Amino acid sequence: MERGNQTGTFEFLLWGLSEQPEQQRILFLLFLWMYLVTVAGNLLIVLAIVTDVRLHTPMYFFLASLSCADILFTSTTVPKALVNIHSQSRTISYAGCLVQLYFFLTFGDMDSFLLATMAYDRFVAICHPLHYTMIMSFRRCSLLVTACWTLTNLVAMTHTFLIFRLSFCSKKVIPDFYCDLGPLMKIACSDTRINELVVLFLGGTAILAPLLLILVSYIRIMLAVLRVPSAQGRRKAFSTCGSHLAVVALFFGTVIRAYLCPSSSSSNSVVEDTAATVMYTVVTPLMNPFIYSLRNKDMKGALVRILRGKVFS
Repeated sequence: MERGNQTGTFEFLLWGLSEQPEQQRILFLLFLWMYLVTVAGNLLIVLAIVTDVRLHTPMYFFLASLSCADILFTSTTVPKALVNIHSQSRTISYAGCLVQLYFFLTFGDMDSFLLATMAYDRFVAICHPLHYTMIMSFRRCSLLVTACWTLTNLVAMTHTFLIFRLSFCSKKVIPDFYCDLGPLMKIACSDTRINELVVLFLGGTAILAPLLLILVSYIRIMLAVLRVPSAQGRRKAFSTCGSHLAVVALFFGTVIRAYLCPSSSSSNSVVEDTAATVMYTVVTPLMNPFIYSLRNKDMKGALVRILRGKVFS
């Protein structure tokens, strides 16, 4: 099919989460609950940071940015999946698919870049505490977040434009509940070698470069903490990194399983891949507010004050 005809009535069929009719109601209620909890939890994190002066620090500035990105990331895929389950329709327009792909890549990469930025913030705080205020000034933090948004938008635009160049034939079923690079390239009937090279280089860099920065930061942090003479000082230093490490492990663990682990074409593998993408796109943004609120005393206190109605006191 020619690309000129695809922008009009051309539609893709999303495989969805399950083909069993009796499971649709359960899936709808489950995903609706997870989506509402994700949005509410991350909004509470942002509200707590904005309204509590004690949380006006670089670490919480980056956390608020991460919560905003998580809300937008989940909103890119879950509402469309809920509409499809409720209406029993699996279609998504060609333009809608490209728009979803663009925002999915933008906010997904934004999470990894922000996690790397937060690791750098912890590195400066622990390894260079005397210069922390000067290095992590508000202007520097704003520039770092702006750079993250700019880079992720450039990566997403590149991938989306290369998908736009492809032609799609009669097989239009996407084996997932949202539009992603891999499934779209599989159903294309034109040459995808350029796309594959760009995904390998640009996509791999967008995942591995932040992960490498995080690993280097925490190796340096660990070496610095081990030189602290008191056990109490070491515990305090590690406690400030515990929440971030838990989120990093959850996020990159699901990303690696969803994108870097090879899978076969068997039905069991499709189910496993779908479960991995659900973990990455839905469960990880859902868990982040719980991890940061349960493991962080300052955040827990700010949330308690909000829920008790003492936001501005």
